[in-house]
This record gives sequence, structure tokens and C-alpha cells, in this order.
Amino acid sequence: MLFSIGFFALYFPLFLALLWLWAFRKKQISPAPLTFPKISILIAARNEEEHILTCLAAIDRLNYPKDQLQVLVGDDRSTDATAQKVKAWQKDHSYVTCISVTHDLPGTKGKANVLAQLAHHATGEFFFITDADIEVPPTWVTALLQQVQPHTGIVTGITTTKGHRLFDRLQALDWLYNLGLMQVVADRGVPVSTMGNNMLVTREAYQAAGGFENIPFSVTEDVQLFREVIVKGFGTSHVYAAEALALSLPAPNFFALLHQRRRWMRGSVKLPWYMLLLFVVHASYYPVWLPFFLHSSLAFMGAIFLAKLLLQSCFVYICARRVNWKTSVWDILLLEPYLLFTSLILILGFFLPFKIKWKGRYY
Repeated sequence: MLFSIGFFALYFPLFLALLWLWAFRKKQISPAPLTFPKISILIAARNEEEHILTCLAAIDRLNYPKDQLQVLVGDDRSTDATAQKVKAWQKDHSYVTCISVTHDLPGTKGKANVLAQLAHHATGEFFFITDADIEVPPTWVTALLQQVQPHTGIVTGITTTKGHRLFDRLQALDWLYNLGLMQVVADRGVPVSTMGNNMLVTREAYQAAGGFENIPFSVTEDVQLFREVIVKGFGTSHVYAAEALALSLPAPNFFALLHQRRRWMRGSVKLPWYMLLLFVVHASYYPVWLPFFLHSSLAFMGAIFLAKLLLQSCFVYICARRVNWKTSVWDILLLEPYLLFTSLILILGFFLPFKIKWKGRYY
């Protein structure tokens, strides 16, 4: 009982502080780039025949000179028509190159291996990394470039999911919510994390870190690269704006969501301690709240529940507004049972002894 009261005494002031910082956050205004440096977009693709052309079409709509653009698609031993589709596309888009990845570099595998090999072919000053099932906005490149300062190593955009099912819409709000929490911390000028489907890494920082082939392998290769870049003394930046909002495919079912989040949870243990503490405190709400039910009145329990729901709903509403994301009050309210269900199942699933499935491979 005393532990629960102590936890809530920490939880609610912390949440109020985050909400206040988020609500009164000043919009970052950065000058538009005066020049257009050569950039390379790296895309790892494995059995993406259904999505790769949507991804490439979005890149073709970028507001960026095509003669300063290099797009490298690494076909990671696909068994479908991914490579054929990319090669057909590149006939009319000379800035696109399909590279067949037929072996693993020592110490790497999966996406990290593909990106490592693509980086060997990259000629740009900046490497933009995204996934084959992602749609980037036309302003993506310039929005991230605007955040680059002389000491910057990595800039991270924002991603959410598309789709019309309730399950899809709740995943979208979940992404926006968690990235909003990260942005509040990042606004304090400290390193947070990055996302491998929406990031920029400077060539200088990537090479200083040694590249994916020279850093410890991780199933969350983006977080691992982030750590190594920070160790080398580079700074980071985040962009929470519609201009940097990329769209991903939602997990099609709960089983796929479980694998996705288990992979993320494995990477989360490598986050800076303050981010790990923030997520642990946030995720501990229901494990503390439910046992508290045994020692308190229903009215008191309901008041605590409603207080959390109110703070969270306000935070999520601001998240959606900041990126012009259309949602409804009902979806914001239904996010709470979604988070309750997924949090409890994922905590249990994290300790289950089965491997993580990702892009057709097990880790």
C-alpha cells in the first residue's frame, strides 16, 4: 500500500511536468538549407514486392534535386519479385540503384548487414535511412537537414502507422504518444534514441563509429549505431513535425505486434538511463494500480484511473495536433485499454523463451 502511494506520488507530478513541457513547447524554427548537399538514401529490402514501389514513389516526390539524390536499395536475398520491381523502376529513375546482397559481412546480419554494404556504395555527405514499407513526405529530406549543426551526428524524424482498422488507428496513436514522450526529453538537449526507419546520420559520424560492420550486432541496429555515435562525441536532434512524418505499415495482428515490441524492448535496455527510467515508471502504472485495488475503495481507484486517463488523453491530443494527425476522442480514450492490454501481455511476453521474428528471420 505504501509503495503504491509512493509510486503515484512520483508518477503524477512527473506526468504533469511532461504534459506542461509538451503543451507549452515552442515550435522549432530552423532556416531552410541554402544549398543542397549530395545525400544517399539507404533502404534494406527483403521480400517487399508489395510495398517497395510505394516507398520509391514517395521518394520520387521529394522536394529535393534529383541530381543530388542517390537511392540505394539493398535486396536482401528476397524470394519474391522485390529485386525485379526495383530494377524495373530504376530504368526510369537514374538516381536509384538496386544492389543484391548475397552474403553477410563478418559480425553483421539482417538489416545491419544490408545497410553496412549499402554504405560502401554511398557517395552522399549524409545518409538517410528508411525502410522499404515506409512512405516519407515530400519535405522529409529538407526537414531533417534543417536540424544539422556542425556537431550533429544523427537527426531523427517521426513515424507513425497508417490504416483504417481500429487496431491500426490505435497503433498510430501509440507511436505518436511514445515519440512525443521522447521528444519532450530530447528538447532538454540530451541524447534520447533514434528510429531506423526515419533517420539521418552524417557520413562523418557513421565513419567515426566504424559503420555497422564494426559495431556490436544488435537486433535494434539503429539504437546501437546511436550509442556508438554518441560515444564518439556527436550530437543528436529530433524533429516532431508533419514535415518529417513518415508512414509505416501497422502490425497486421497482435502476434506480429508482440514480435515488434519484443524487439523494441530488447533495444530499450540500451537507452540512456533517464529514458529507461521514464519508460519503466510509465509502464509500471498498471502493475502498481491493479494490486492497489485490493487495498483501496473503488471510488479512489476510479479517481486515480481517470486522472491518468485525462493526462494521457491531453498529451496524445497535442501529439496528434503537432503533426496534423486526424483522430477522434473515442480513439484517444480507447488507447487506454489498448495500452493496458498490450503492456501486460508484452511484459509477460518479454520473458517467454521464444525468438524474435523479424523480416522472415529469427533472432
